Amino acid sequence: MNKIVYTLVFSLLMSVLSYSQAVLPTSWSFTTTTLPTGWTESGTSFYTASGNTPPAMKFDNTGDYLIIYFASSPGALTYYLTGNSFAGGTFKVEESDNGTTYTTLHTHTAPPAGTYQMYTDNPQSATRYIRFIYTNKASGNIGLDDVGIAVGAATPEQEINVKYNNTTIVTGGTQVVSSLVSAMTPFVFDIENLGTANTLNISSATVSGANASDFTVALFPLTVAAGAVQPLTVNFTPAAAGNRNAVLTINSNDVDEASYIINLYGIGGNLASEPAAQPSNLTFSNVKSYRITGSFTASAAEGFLVLRKKDSAITGAPVDGAVYQRGDIVGDAQVVYSGTSTGFIPNNIIAGTDYYFTVYAYNGPGIYRNYLITSPLTGHVTSLGSMQPANYYNGISTSSTTFVADLHNLTNPHQMQFYSNYANLMIGLFAARDTTLDRRVITCVYSGENKIYTEPFDFTTNGFSREHTYCHSWMPSYPADALPEYNDYHHLFPTNQNDANALRSNYPLGKVVTQTGGYLGCKFGFDASGNRVFEPRDAHKGDAARAMMYEAICYTTVSGNNWGFPNPISSSIPYGQDQAILKQWNMQDLPDAWEISRNDFLDSLQGNRNPFVDNPNYACFVNFTNMSYESLGCTAKVEEALLNGFILYPNPVTNILTMNVDATTITGYEIISADGRVVKSANGMNEVLVELNIQDLKTGSYIVKVRTPYGEAQKSIVKN
Repeated sequence: MNKIVYTLVFSLLMSVLSYSQAVLPTSWSFTTTTLPTGWTESGTSFYTASGNTPPAMKFDNTGDYLIIYFASSPGALTYYLTGNSFAGGTFKVEESDNGTTYTTLHTHTAPPAGTYQMYTDNPQSATRYIRFIYTNKASGNIGLDDVGIAVGAATPEQEINVKYNNTTIVTGGTQVVSSLVSAMTPFVFDIENLGTANTLNISSATVSGANASDFTVALFPLTVAAGAVQPLTVNFTPAAAGNRNAVLTINSNDVDEASYIINLYGIGGNLASEPAAQPSNLTFSNVKSYRITGSFTASAAEGFLVLRKKDSAITGAPVDGAVYQRGDIVGDAQVVYSGTSTGFIPNNIIAGTDYYFTVYAYNGPGIYRNYLITSPLTGHVTSLGSMQPANYYNGISTSSTTFVADLHNLTNPHQMQFYSNYANLMIGLFAARDTTLDRRVITCVYSGENKIYTEPFDFTTNGFSREHTYCHSWMPSYPADALPEYNDYHHLFPTNQNDANALRSNYPLGKVVTQTGGYLGCKFGFDASGNRVFEPRDAHKGDAARAMMYEAICYTTVSGNNWGFPNPISSSIPYGQDQAILKQWNMQDLPDAWEISRNDFLDSLQGNRNPFVDNPNYACFVNFTNMSYESLGCTAKVEEALLNGFILYPNPVTNILTMNVDATTITGYEIISADGRVVKSANGMNEVLVELNIQDLKTGSYIVKVRTPYGEAQKSIVKN
C-alpha cells in the first residue's frame, strides 16, 4: 500500500521511548495496571476494593515482588502497608545499587491487620533499586499502596542531568529526532549541574554509531556552574529516509556518570524504516473453551501488532503512522496486542468458536510507526466446545431416587474462592472484553448495560456489584458472609448496583405483566398473580435460572438446612420464588457458548461444575421447593426447546444452507432424502453456526437432523 505522506516537517521531539529507569520523584497509587516507567512486578495482582485509596497492589505468594529502578540518588521512600489474614510470614523492603545484590531496608512480620499504615524508609544515596518482596508466605496476603520515592538531597559535588523540552533523559535513555532527508534540523539539549558548589566540566560531546555522520555536535558547554544550565546543540541531517541511529556521549567530571549516554533515534522523512520481514511460525497452545495462548517467532522488528477476528479471515490492515492499543479496531478486526513480546493471550474467548489472527511487524515510535503490510503472518484456531470431563456424571442417573443427593455430593465440597477476588479472577480473566484506547468493558447481566473502564476494575468506582442470584438474605446461613455459599462464583454475576441490583433487591425472579420500574433490558413490577417480581433481560434468563438451581443443589442439607427456594421470602414479601418460571427459562434460553465457557472456567477455579449448564434436563428431576426428587422429569420440554430454537435458512435453499440451534453447539448432522437415505452427514463437530454447501443435492424435500449436547432436533427443507 502507499505510504502516508505528512505535510508537516517534524523537527521537534515527538516522544521519548520508554526506558527502564524512573526519573525521581516517582510514585504510583496502582490506579491502572500499566506500570510507570522503571517499575516492574512479578506475581502480584490487585485489591480493587481496598487500599489507602483503592485499588492497591496484592502480594499473595512467596516470591511476589515489585521493583523500582531509578536514575539518581533517592530521598525518602514512603508506602502504605496492610496484612490480610497475614500470620507467620515475612515481607521485606530492600535496596540495591546494582539490581543484583539487595540489602534489607525494612522487614515486616506483623503488618497492621486490615488497616493501611504509612511507613517511611531512607535508602542510601547510592541506591538505584527498591524491591518490595514477599519472602516467605505462611498464611495471608500483603496489600501495598501509594508508594513514592522522593528526590535525594542536593550535594555540593557536580552532578550532570540532561533535559530536552524540560523532560529529563536518563543516561542510557533514548531521544527521537526527525528531519526531512538532506535537511538540517538543530536539536538543543539542556545540560544541568545539580550540584550546589562545584563546577561541572564537560571534556567532550561526541556522536558514534551506525549513522553518526548524519549528526554533528554544533555546540557544547565547557563548564556548567553549580545550579546552572547550559545548551548543547546537535544538528541532524539525514542522508536517507527511515531509521538513522547514533549515540551521543557527554563526558564530564561527574563522579558517578562520567559518560552520559543518549541514544539518538533519528528518522529521515516521515516514517521509520519498514521491517524487512514478518514474524513466522504462529502456533496456539493451552487451547480451552475460555482461553487461548498464541506465540510466534520474531523477525528483525521493533514490535508486532496482533489482530483478531471471529469466524472468518481478516482482511483489514494497519495504517502507517498510527499507534494502535489493545481493543482498537483495525478494519474488520480488533487489536489483541501491540508490543515487543512474541506471545499473547486474548480475552473474551468463548466455546466452539473459530478465531483468526494476523500478525504485522513494525518499526518506529508514535507517528513515525511503519508497518510491513505485505504477507502478514496468519493463523486460526477453534476453541474447545466444552471441557466437561468425560466421566464427570457417570454416577448420576435421573432414574435414581437418590438423584438429588447424588447431584449435591458431586458439586459439594469444592475449592472456595474469596468474594474479594472476584474482580481479579472473574472480571479480569473472564468477563472483561477489550474496547478502544486499551480499556475494558463488562456487561450488567440483568440490564445489558455495557460498562467501559480502565483496569484494574473497581466495583465502587464503576457502580457495579457482585450480584447473588440466589439472594444472600434467602440463604439459611444469612447473614454470614465468609461461607462458601456466599462466595460461590457460580451464582455471582456483575450487575449495575443502583439501577439493576437494587431494583431487584431480594424479590423473586418472574415474568412482569404490569411494569412499575426498570432499567434498559430488565423490568420490575407485578406478575400475573399480582406479586412483585424482577425480570432480567431475555439473554440472561436461562443463566439466572441455572445459577439459582445450582446454589440450591450445591448447598442443600449443608448444616442440616433445606435450600429449597424460600416461600414466603419474608414478612414484606409473603410469597416465594416460582420454580416453574425458572424451569421454563431454563428450557427457553439454553446454555450458549459464553455460559458453557463460564462453567468450564469456574471448574478450573472451584473444581466443580454447574450440572444444569452441562445438562439442563437435570432441572426437570428436582423439586426446588423442598429439594426432593421428581421422578417424571420433563424430557419432552427439552426437545421442544431445541426444536423451537432450531433455525434453517434460507428455506427453500439453492446452494448454502445455514443451521443454528439458539447458539447451542452443534455436534453433528444428517440430511435425509424423501426415501430415507442419509445423503450428507458429519460427526465430531463443535460449531454454533454451520454453513453447508448442498448445491450437489437433487431438487426435492429433505429432513435435516442436528445433534447437540442436549439432544436432537429436526426440520424439513426444500432444495430448489
